[in-house]
Amino acid sequence: MEGAAARAPRPRPTPTGCLPASTAAPQQHACRWCPRETRPSSSGGDRTRSSPNLGLLRPPAPRLRLAPSSAAGRIAGPPARARDARVECAGGRSSAEHVGVTLVGEDRVLEMSSTVPKSSNIFWHDCPVGKTDRQNLLKQKGCVVWITGLSGSGKSTLACTLGRELHTRGRLAYVLDGDNLRHGLNKDLGFAAEDRAENIRRVGEVAKLFADAGLVCIASFISPYRRDRESCRALLSDGSFIEVFLNMSLELCEARDPKGLYKLARAGKIKGFTGIDDPYEPPLNCEIEIKEVDGVCPSPADMAEQVVTYLEEKGFLHE
Repeated sequence: MEGAAARAPRPRPTPTGCLPASTAAPQQHACRWCPRETRPSSSGGDRTRSSPNLGLLRPPAPRLRLAPSSAAGRIAGPPARARDARVECAGGRSSAEHVGVTLVGEDRVLEMSSTVPKSSNIFWHDCPVGKTDRQNLLKQKGCVVWITGLSGSGKSTLACTLGRELHTRGRLAYVLDGDNLRHGLNKDLGFAAEDRAENIRRVGEVAKLFADAGLVCIASFISPYRRDRESCRALLSDGSFIEVFLNMSLELCEARDPKGLYKLARAGKIKGFTGIDDPYEPPLNCEIEIKEVDGVCPSPADMAEQVVTYLEEKGFLHE
């Protein structure tokens, strides 16, 4: 093949309508473009004749390099640079330093691969209207009220009751509910440990934006893993992350079972269900803890009032 390509081709007449190859650069391969010629066929129609073979070796088509099995479903990009893959373009900081997360010992905050930017050519753009301006307009301070607890502990009920109470007081709030977000933003995630971590990571970033907008963001999620909740706390370094722990016993939650999920989990029809065959790690230093009294969960209004009182005392609802 190489020998045939090296032999000088015999002179051939230039077909009508062809553009002659350029002779300005003799050291490079000369190429020319020839439109297809049309001639009548025996059936009366037209048929085309392909352009002549120029004797040029075509480069092989680019092939996609598949990612390892641990990253199934992704297409690997170009080889990584010879540097720490976690270093960002902004001042050489690692992704952990970028979000204010400190990695310490065995209790270090989980740093997921999705927190590492896929592009180094990104820059933060500041706008003239900042968080303080928005808070002054709303006459309140943005924060995140993160409600955590077992399924059936009353998280969604508290979130909606709290949102209504703030609304009646003229305060702007928004509820991020776990099931609701799995209908849209997180519909591609399941309930495996890595999917749960990514679910909470995304919610944490969204909640941070709501708080930056000056709203009281009420996030209602089981969020069973302590390290994931601490990652979200680290996104708000100004003390505006308020963790509310609904400390209801498994027996109480299972007896209530409003969605029938405990029954399915006990029957083995749901795997990885928190409290049954997947652990729940309670907060170690939450801002608010609401407990059951004599085996009875407090009323939604009482729980919401407890959170509102905290927000007032800390100045989040003040003009």
